[in-house]
Amino acid sequence: MATLNPVRGTQDILPDEHRLFAKVEDTARAVAARYGYGEISTPIFEFSEVFKRTLGETSDIVTKEMYSFEKGDDRLTLRPEGTAGVARAVMSNGLRQHLPLKFFYRGPMFRYERPQKGRRRQFHQIGVELLGVAEPLGDVEAIALGHHILGDLGLADKVTLEINSLGDTESRHAYRERLVAYLSQFTNQLSEDSKIRLDKNPLRILDSKDEGDRRIVAEAPLLGDSLNDASRAFFDAVLAGLAALGIPAQLNPRLVRGLDYYSHTAFEFTTTALGAQGTVLAGGRYDGLFEMMGGPATPGIGWAAGIERLTMLIDAASAEPRPIALIPMGAAAELETLRLSHSLRHAGFNVDLGYAGNMKSRMKRADKIKALAAVIIGDNELQRCAATVRDMDSGVQSDVSLNSLEQHLTRYRERV
Repeated sequence: MATLNPVRGTQDILPDEHRLFAKVEDTARAVAARYGYGEISTPIFEFSEVFKRTLGETSDIVTKEMYSFEKGDDRLTLRPEGTAGVARAVMSNGLRQHLPLKFFYRGPMFRYERPQKGRRRQFHQIGVELLGVAEPLGDVEAIALGHHILGDLGLADKVTLEINSLGDTESRHAYRERLVAYLSQFTNQLSEDSKIRLDKNPLRILDSKDEGDRRIVAEAPLLGDSLNDASRAFFDAVLAGLAALGIPAQLNPRLVRGLDYYSHTAFEFTTTALGAQGTVLAGGRYDGLFEMMGGPATPGIGWAAGIERLTMLIDAASAEPRPIALIPMGAAAELETLRLSHSLRHAGFNVDLGYAGNMKSRMKRADKIKALAAVIIGDNELQRCAATVRDMDSGVQSDVSLNSLEQHLTRYRERV
């Protein structure tokens, strides 16, 4: 029988990596809650039109990367990103009457891409959406939330916030004219995809992955030179807000979003620690999204971060649980340690119960799982109604009565 393997671009998330996933998700959820963001879950698949409308018919995601399928008369797509599903959920459930809305989400996304470090065909994201806030303060808060999460994950010194302004509709139209005039000089040199986009959506060319396109784009006019006074004032307010919070930001005039519904702020937290896949959290303002989906105008800003990429930056040891190891020696002690393990787990301790082996092998296991303490109970300890507690960091042993054992072990909670 042939060996069955995971589909290319997918992976099994085993316990060691799941702990890192949980650390990212739990940290993000807790921080988002402090900012007033409630968790939302949308279906893993939607009607394909949800994504075609929002991502653009000519985008790489729609034309090359979406996992779409038919079931009966329905054309469905596994979600390639989270924002469109959240926007659809707001409209489907009549939530606009409750604006402003704050949502946090997490879960798997799907794109048919060439698998590489930090990029898979099934990947996982955390993300937030702030809806109904048109003021620059919303942009500042969304960015601050992302910065806060990265800081709590211990990544503040490993990332750089890059930011740019896309301006309002008037500014982008002015820029579009300048961009088309520039790119038209190189029509014959553009990739086939970019030739199509030159007429339909030239800003998408700025996101092209084709090396020839990238060389041409490198000398293209800057969007910042086309900003009107209102757009400059908006961007200045965002930068002032970030400065007030002590969040350093680096202007990247080449940072753009190629879709028409994006406006004003675009930002990314990047790192040099992951090679070519340097973006770990990215977002922007998308005031035109709801109208593009057939709904009323609704301002919004949000971001998403790849969990896989974040876990690659996190110190794995920080996510490892450090249990209390219970080591029974002898048949009589086994029943006592079984009762004790049950009691300690209900009291909130992580407990590893040794099942078999001599003292040496059990202590070796306690060391391997990085136990905080080893609680040894044998016939001698049972006679004294006590346990021998060895601090696994210092090696110091103490004789502790069983009645006060739980209280004695509370000192280890601070080390977890």
